[in-house]
Amino acid sequence: MLATGQGNGHSRLAAQTPITHEGDWVRPQPSAHFVVTPEVEQVAARAMAYLGVGYPVNLAGPAGTGKTTLALHLAAQLGRPVTLIHGDDEFGSSDLVGNDQGYCRSKLVDNFIHSVVKTEETLRTVWVDNRLTTACRYGHTLVYDEFTRSRPEANNTLLSVLGEGLLDIPKLRHAGEAYLKVHPGFRAIFTSNPQEYAGVHSSQDALMDRLITIYTGHYDRETEIKITAARSGLPEEDAARVVDLVRLVRGRYSTGHRPSIRAAIAIARVMAHLDVPADPAKPAFLDICRDVLGAGAAGGRPLSTEDLRSAMDELAVERQAAPTEG
Repeated sequence: MLATGQGNGHSRLAAQTPITHEGDWVRPQPSAHFVVTPEVEQVAARAMAYLGVGYPVNLAGPAGTGKTTLALHLAAQLGRPVTLIHGDDEFGSSDLVGNDQGYCRSKLVDNFIHSVVKTEETLRTVWVDNRLTTACRYGHTLVYDEFTRSRPEANNTLLSVLGEGLLDIPKLRHAGEAYLKVHPGFRAIFTSNPQEYAGVHSSQDALMDRLITIYTGHYDRETEIKITAARSGLPEEDAARVVDLVRLVRGRYSTGHRPSIRAAIAIARVMAHLDVPADPAKPAFLDICRDVLGAGAAGGRPLSTEDLRSAMDELAVERQAAPTEG
């Protein structure tokens, strides 16, 4: 599992999480390859403490900071089946709770008296649980990824679940099941992006008041190097050159949170696949960096070869000076 979590720019790492799939739920498994940094060990411990008491946790931060993978890692530690939901602007409450799915017809023919035939026919709707109801009913861990990409009114049903431990299912009132008592093993882990991101809604205060939000950021340098090396197979020395370039571009040319650790991993994986060294004198290396770092990183324009060469020259000078600074 690449489970990554972070606090104040620090993170923890794993290779990819083994996940088994059974019907509408998954079961992530803890990974023996999980690499821990002290800062993130503290973040994970805090999150597990909140979950242990029963509070839902919201991992909030920019894209590429490992929120989803940390959420799955935490869910694996809880040891229960996981119901995974991805936020969607098209969601309505029925997409979370469930809905009537077709009809069931039953027919009773009474011919007890041979000369009299009595027929009764009944038509009723068939209710099918959706994922939130399944998680509440059976005590799964709910991982609601990027929940603020769903419209606030779609998430209203979560208010009673997280507040009173009851799931309101109005369409089952006729069956006497209008309220489902939430299983005591139910836990909820949310992730969310900053509100300035495209497609992100501002969540209602009543829901945010029920969540304990842990704000996350980009990884520290050493953790980014370990992640990049682990995910690509590159030696850490080459991974460090890639990470340093991505971090410099993020700080100098980017107008937002990009590029993230994903860019460093992509560059490193292509380098390993093509056996290209982290050498600015190699045109192939420059091409990979320019293509992956992409348009919009340099103040709205694509990064040029000159931008990359300048950045790499600066990093080379810093590396040469580093041994004499201590």
